[in-house]
Amino acid sequence: MSDKLTEIMAWKRQEIAARIRPVPPAELAELHAALPRPPSFAAALRRPDGKLGVIAEIKRRSPSAGAIAAGVSAPEQAMKYRLAEASALSVLTDEKFFGGTLDDLVAVAARFRAEPPPIPCLRKDFMVHPIQVREAREAGASAILIIVRALEDREIAVLHEAAQAAGLDALFEIHNESEVTRAVRHGARIIGVNNRDLAVFKTDLGLSERLIPLFPHDVIAVSESGIFTAADAARVKAAGAQAVLCGEALMRATDPGALIRDFRSC
Repeated sequence: MSDKLTEIMAWKRQEIAARIRPVPPAELAELHAALPRPPSFAAALRRPDGKLGVIAEIKRRSPSAGAIAAGVSAPEQAMKYRLAEASALSVLTDEKFFGGTLDDLVAVAARFRAEPPPIPCLRKDFMVHPIQVREAREAGASAILIIVRALEDREIAVLHEAAQAAGLDALFEIHNESEVTRAVRHGARIIGVNNRDLAVFKTDLGLSERLIPLFPHDVIAVSESGIFTAADAARVKAAGAQAVLCGEALMRATDPGALIRDFRSC
């Protein structure tokens, strides 16, 4: 694990320590049955028209880019993305490093309830415990993130089981060949290649070109980070990506909708 990721994960474990309690799958299944069913994240990425799916991210800052859009309203940004027909959203809910909160996800879901239709939302955070899965389901998420390199196999298994019990999809994020193997062993149905090396903050789209061909054919392939232009999107699509996850470029764009449409036209 990179030094920065190690730092973030250590902080996340400390941050949620006071909230941790046993959260059995039966509790999550009961919660899922009691709440309105969220739109399917996986289905949104399986585009029958063959066009590239776009997971549009709401991100105010990052350790690599610094401040991006400090004062942005999550619901307003979400509506811009929906208007441009983004396939899904990624909502950063980590405050210390990314400037987001779980309230952003709650607010986006509430806006979609007031002005339907909703589109599926990924809770983008550093997941370590099923209590975070419960929070995601209560907030209106359709999916959670599982960062393979940040977790032990036991933790991955527990998080994936919790997500399934709560009716949520899981995006398994990987960065090398061994992590592809681990994700597949855990039954991942959606795998994202993080093109950014968190050890040196270098981005290389060649990583998607190298790793996506290793995915099983029935896995949804996502390329994450380093997608700034239609040419970037076309490059990873040619490598087998069915969707891209884009944050910084969309947050900085004067017309994020135009950029989403460019990506989708690849």
